[in-house]
Amino acid sequence: MRIDVGIVGGTGYTGVELLRLLAQHPHARVRSITSRKDAGTRVSDMFPSLRRRYDDLVFAEPDKAGLADCAFVFFATPHGVAMAQARELVGAGVRIIDLAADFRLKDPALFERWYKMPHACPDLLAESVYGLPEVNREAIRKARIVGNPGCYPTAVQLGFLPLLEAGAVDVKHLVADCKSGVSGAGRKAELNILFAEASDNFAAYGVKGHRHHPEIAQGLSTAAKSPVSLVFTPHLTPAIRGIFATLYAPLVKPELDLQALYEKRYAGEPFVDVMPAGSAPDTRSVRASNVLRLAVHRPAGSDMAMVLAVEDNLVKGAAGQAIQNMNLMAGLPETTGLEALPVLP
Repeated sequence: MRIDVGIVGGTGYTGVELLRLLAQHPHARVRSITSRKDAGTRVSDMFPSLRRRYDDLVFAEPDKAGLADCAFVFFATPHGVAMAQARELVGAGVRIIDLAADFRLKDPALFERWYKMPHACPDLLAESVYGLPEVNREAIRKARIVGNPGCYPTAVQLGFLPLLEAGAVDVKHLVADCKSGVSGAGRKAELNILFAEASDNFAAYGVKGHRHHPEIAQGLSTAAKSPVSLVFTPHLTPAIRGIFATLYAPLVKPELDLQALYEKRYAGEPFVDVMPAGSAPDTRSVRASNVLRLAVHRPAGSDMAMVLAVEDNLVKGAAGQAIQNMNLMAGLPETTGLEALPVLP
């Protein structure tokens, strides 16, 4: 079985991560990759880490890339690009996995409010599937368009999910205190992510409102079957990769065995690791892997649940999860090409 794949916008961190992971996939072949700015450049010249795997692959202009001949197209692009091309590609029988936000929020008005542009194809948005396999596995298998979750939303939703599904916490008082490595900001020159600014520093950002907030609230509300109230604060850490989410919620079922709840909910999930009671995961333990690692605690003397969740923002938080979705859509085991262990140190 061979799966012809196209990548739109392959020059950023998620694009090169897609290339790295797909090079290890036994069935996928990257047939085309696009970049307006770098058209004509060989992929291996831009990314020497990919030499001898992609020496013949050249960045092409989008209209010359033959994307309609691919079985799957990944959009590793800014918001607004995928929805502009989705109708034509879906009409040609191509299945789309968008790593930006075009197909994450189900309400077009909410999308316009947060992303400052009207949605170009609300009819396709209505049929798209949110690509969190641990929640929407069966719908993903049949989808033509998948909106790949953001990095923070993946960690926060999977961290809170068992508590919400069990009705175990007060959904009006959820807190997500989250940290990200600098690669989460993308591969671009920007003052706050320059080495001299981000190194030896720690700072909150998006305090007045972050674009991932409505996406997280949408997923948590679905799990809770009622609206939730969430305080979400992201922070930038002096690291390259990694998401660390510390989640808090008041318990309404204090007698519940939280460890057993999490172990049961994620039993058999190939990419969610519930650690033993009393554990504390760290971001290095998931680096370059598609694993999200969780630990659940009840701090002494409190009626609070505290969940620690770590992931690699470029893998389970982006490219790895996108390939996990492709595997499901293609009828393959979802672990295909994604079983590499984390790297250490």
